[in-house]
Amino acid sequence: MANKVTTAVFPVAGMGTRFLPATKSVPKEIMTLVDRPLIQYAIDEARAAGITEFIFVTSRGKGALEDYFDLAPNLEEELRRKGKDDLLNILEQTNMDSGAIAYVRQHKALGLGHAVWCARRLIGDQPFAVILPDDVISADKPCLQQMVEAYEETGGNMVAAMEVAPEKTSSYGVLDVTSQEGNLLDVKGMVEKPKPEDSPSNLAVIGRYILSPTVLKNLDAMKQGAGGEIQLTDAIAADLEKDRKVYGYRFEGQRFDCGSKSGFLQATVAYGLQRPELRDDLAAYIKDIAPSLN
Repeated sequence: MANKVTTAVFPVAGMGTRFLPATKSVPKEIMTLVDRPLIQYAIDEARAAGITEFIFVTSRGKGALEDYFDLAPNLEEELRRKGKDDLLNILEQTNMDSGAIAYVRQHKALGLGHAVWCARRLIGDQPFAVILPDDVISADKPCLQQMVEAYEETGGNMVAAMEVAPEKTSSYGVLDVTSQEGNLLDVKGMVEKPKPEDSPSNLAVIGRYILSPTVLKNLDAMKQGAGGEIQLTDAIAADLEKDRKVYGYRFEGQRFDCGSKSGFLQATVAYGLQRPELRDDLAAYIKDIAPSLN
């Protein structure tokens, strides 16, 4: 039986340049998908998986992100005074207990592996999860919860995986797989951003990980890899070289790349249609404009 996963790392130090000018003053993670910021979806998914300790790897200009999880006494008192209990309940769900969140600065943008490495002293010698808020996954059972349940049986390292178009492999870490049993993939290798002709498969690593503390030790010795960055994929692959197990998990659900404008817009439509109070009006609008798109 694997050790319980209770800590998650959220790498949120990126500048969000693809969303300028919005991200000139607002962290990308605070941008709203329907009426909740991206980071709230990630936090809710982590909570559903049993995470109780949250580590944010941030950078300069992320003050609004830190403030989001703080109490808002004046706003709460105003809602209480006006009897808006429904809004008060929604607001209270965004609050975090004192000490539940820790913030670590990544002073230089040296890649995802480096961002995770920055949190090493807070993680300690225990398995931990990594969640990339840009990857929003719509699922009946949250993706990380699916993975945690599988991890409790396997241990080792586990990465979320999904099929992508072969020509897209150069944008992802890609798995070299020996076998599949149910949703679980037995991994023998990982390659970061391979050219399509060199890719071992079209099974891409998506922004959910459950990692052994040995990965942090691998990151200690890591040099810059693909794109001149310290790649988390390389540190996980280093565990394979030491005969430690790595699994891919083909999650059930739909992933939206909210790090891109088109992915963000697709997610907005999909999540809007899931909301009973928005569905009818939004569906009617889509049907109305659909003929003009042909």
